[in-house]
Amino acid sequence: MTPINNWATKVNSNDSLRIGITIGLHHEAETLWNNGIKQNAVFLAEALKHCPGVASVVLVNTTATPITPALPWDQARWPTTNFEGAKDKVDVLIELGGQIDHLQTDYLKQRGARLVSYCCGFEYVHAMESMLFNKPLWGRNLFVNQRYDDIWMVPQVAHISQPYFEVLRRIEARAVPFVWSPVFLDERTRGLPENGVYQPRVGPRRLSVMEPNINVVKFCLYPILVAELAYRARREAIALLQVANAEKMARENMEFITLMNQLDLVREHKAVFLGRHDTPTFLAQNTDIVISHQWENPLNYFYLETCWQGYPLVHNAHLCADLGYYYEANDVAAGSARVLEAIDAHDAQSLAYRERQRGLIDRYLPGNAAATEVYNTLLLGLMQRPAR
Repeated sequence: MTPINNWATKVNSNDSLRIGITIGLHHEAETLWNNGIKQNAVFLAEALKHCPGVASVVLVNTTATPITPALPWDQARWPTTNFEGAKDKVDVLIELGGQIDHLQTDYLKQRGARLVSYCCGFEYVHAMESMLFNKPLWGRNLFVNQRYDDIWMVPQVAHISQPYFEVLRRIEARAVPFVWSPVFLDERTRGLPENGVYQPRVGPRRLSVMEPNINVVKFCLYPILVAELAYRARREAIALLQVANAEKMARENMEFITLMNQLDLVREHKAVFLGRHDTPTFLAQNTDIVISHQWENPLNYFYLETCWQGYPLVHNAHLCADLGYYYEANDVAAGSARVLEAIDAHDAQSLAYRERQRGLIDRYLPGNAAATEVYNTLLLGLMQRPAR
């Protein structure tokens, strides 16, 4: 097969790049809210469509799950196919939410297509925990593809995972702009009162913690301690603490149960431990203030969803310290002070707060000029370098 022409030549002749982005579907009507990977693929597709050198972007499912109209996105806006349907029609395949195998890799390479690994997960943490705690992750079926032409990683994973990526995949990794869009959030909240945006209310506040509690990166303990200090300072101002994704721990984990029983919020029956809830609905129906804490995850969709809707977010994510109510590192006393500040002052400026948050979040939106320029430059460099 004849390799594709140098992309610089293609761009100059108005013949632009065709891009595929992988997803890994497990169900033909799989929800967008069980993790951020599918949303990430869609948002990246939307961002790349703004690059002047890109002709088309298609989502490429790498599993056997069929592509049907049941998918939770508009396939006219975001075309979706399987690998067989895309393998001869892409100049670049970005492996994001589903992995291709060595035979598929070889096929693309013979065509002259470029292959990019887009890393948006904390793979070092996942690998570490799987080995330390005997949590099966890949077993004997691990395939580390060493034929990528580039590694792109979102900035929040670089600090902890970049060396892990580079050593195993034998190529330099580059931080790329984080992208997000409110398109799915708006769709989910359209049927909610006031479209799910924050509404001032009278009386004690309902605090919510929504960390996923599936690894050490986003765990509920420090947010609970932030809430506890705020409650000790102003009992009358706090109606309830709700901890989502914690029901199983609260029922079965004796260490968690014993520790929680040390807290005034628990002893005085002001805390509830709940199962899984989707963010937009839970915010709109149950929440006045969100408390969050991360460890090596200083930027994620949850922060943007919460702030876009105007909810006070008390958090320690330094990559978006200008959003919400920021406290540094593990300073739970500072976090509790921000909770009290939100209780006292947020309602008086809630509309201005929401408008300010949306203005700040513009830097992550598809079509942002600075981000578009970075992605276009990355693609140009990718196509100008010899294929691996």
